Amino acid sequence: MNTATNTAQVKTRRMVQLRYVLLPIAIIFLALVVVSILGALAPKPAKKPPEIKAPLVEVMKLVREDVTFTIASQGNIVPRTQTILISEVSGAVTYISEKFNVGGFFKKGEVLLNIDDITYRVAVLQAQARLDAAQAGLIEEQARAAQKEDEWLLTGRALAEAPILALRIPQLQQAKADVKAAQANLQEAEIKLKRTIIIAPYDAILKSKSVDIGQYVSMGSVLASTFAVDFAEVRLPIKQKDVLFLNLPKVNQSQNTQSPVNISYQLGNEIFSIASKLVRYEGEVDSASRVHYVVAQIDDPYQIKSNQINSNQRSTNNAPALRVGMYVNAKISGKVLTDIVAIPRGAVYGAKTIRLANEGHLFLQEISILRSDANYVYTRDVIAQGMRLILTKLESSVDGMTLRIAAEQGE
Repeated sequence: MNTATNTAQVKTRRMVQLRYVLLPIAIIFLALVVVSILGALAPKPAKKPPEIKAPLVEVMKLVREDVTFTIASQGNIVPRTQTILISEVSGAVTYISEKFNVGGFFKKGEVLLNIDDITYRVAVLQAQARLDAAQAGLIEEQARAAQKEDEWLLTGRALAEAPILALRIPQLQQAKADVKAAQANLQEAEIKLKRTIIIAPYDAILKSKSVDIGQYVSMGSVLASTFAVDFAEVRLPIKQKDVLFLNLPKVNQSQNTQSPVNISYQLGNEIFSIASKLVRYEGEVDSASRVHYVVAQIDDPYQIKSNQINSNQRSTNNAPALRVGMYVNAKISGKVLTDIVAIPRGAVYGAKTIRLANEGHLFLQEISILRSDANYVYTRDVIAQGMRLILTKLESSVDGMTLRIAAEQGE
């Protein structure tokens, strides 16, 4: 009896628990059914076709104008004139200037060093003595020749009939020749004496020296090396494709109008520049690189006569000198060509295609490139009137596609 009652109670409790579980599930299921029915009965929104906007681009007008081409190059400063001083006499070095050091500056005619001249002073005295003796011999022979003429005239015959030996003409000619030879010897001795003093041949800086005080030098010994400071030069390589854009003289012609060249160089964080000019076009092309060479000349590079260097950050008087061996950049002003269109390099699509806009549509045009540099591409091709150059980069370009112009859209 108790067992049956307990079993009934357990079943009753299980049914109550199952009801609590199934009731929420039934409610959720019923809610889903209601939502589905309401969604099916709700009105559907009208479908609209997707709106595709045309690309927005920036454009610029193309203007035909005169263009002065500038050719860029670079090189090292070299002296226009440099000299190796060689001794033409022998002897010990008896004097050197206190400026006779590498980098020392000498004005034209200033003494660099002296070589012992005692031997050459003696040679001058000996040559002078020989000249005096020869002149005395000439005077004596002239007197004898005059006496012989008088003796011949006493015979009553004309001088034209006299034999040359009777008038001592050969002896007179020999005496004159002896005087000329003695004069030449004296002149040679004096020249050698002068060459014991080594002087600067021009306003110069000492590049190197090979002797010092007390050192014995023989004829042909190298004494020093100098270079002139009145002018300096820069040898500038020019690519073969750029030659036609420069005003270059022919080999047998002088250049009346010298092309200006701007020379710039950097010291520290500052950039300086100096005006120069193109003075020479070398007549040989490098067979390996096919490079042409032109030469620019710089006046007074060491600012000895004047100071011509300008800087944006320093005054002219404080600008450093342009020294031999320095690396510089150069911009050469070339020819002026007319009726040229300059196109920003970034607006060129592919090798030589540009994008043009007219009345809201895109047009592609290939151009013939006359020349290009880091910023622009130049052409003489005819661009249809009304066409404007597209500056915006486009992922795809189709001839005739629709565009929106930024200036017209107010964006």
